[in-house]
Amino acid sequence: MNTQNKINLRTVDIGSLIKDRVDELGVEVPRICNFLKCTENEVKQMYQCKSIDSEVLLRWSKLLDYDFFRIYSQHLILYSPPASNNYNNTTNGTSKLPQFRKNIYTKEVIDFVLELASSGEKTKQQIVDEYKIPKTTLYKWIDKYKK
Repeated sequence: MNTQNKINLRTVDIGSLIKDRVDELGVEVPRICNFLKCTENEVKQMYQCKSIDSEVLLRWSKLLDYDFFRIYSQHLILYSPPASNNYNNTTNGTSKLPQFRKNIYTKEVIDFVLELASSGEKTKQQIVDEYKIPKTTLYKWIDKYKK
């Protein structure tokens, strides 16, 4: 993932991101095929896929030492519908699933949000309202990452 190519968190094209990481690391196709237990054609097909089975994505993440799932998590943080922002509170503590206390923002998400603010594409208030990022968090980012 070349630093000059920004990841589009709105529409995730996981196959091309995997291909970018493979190219970045120089991983050879026979090693990939052996690790994923698939053919070279299947690997090439995966590079073209917009989505990939989670078990296969987990194997790619291990092979390429990169958390591809985090891309989806960041997408959810930025683009989940407002009604789902309280998903931890909807089960009254009765869910068997893990409960997460707060959002973890990656550097890519922070850069994305700061670019929106600095370019004037969105006001700070629009960012707070649309992406449900706490106002104090946004202002801390602005102070911390001033260029």
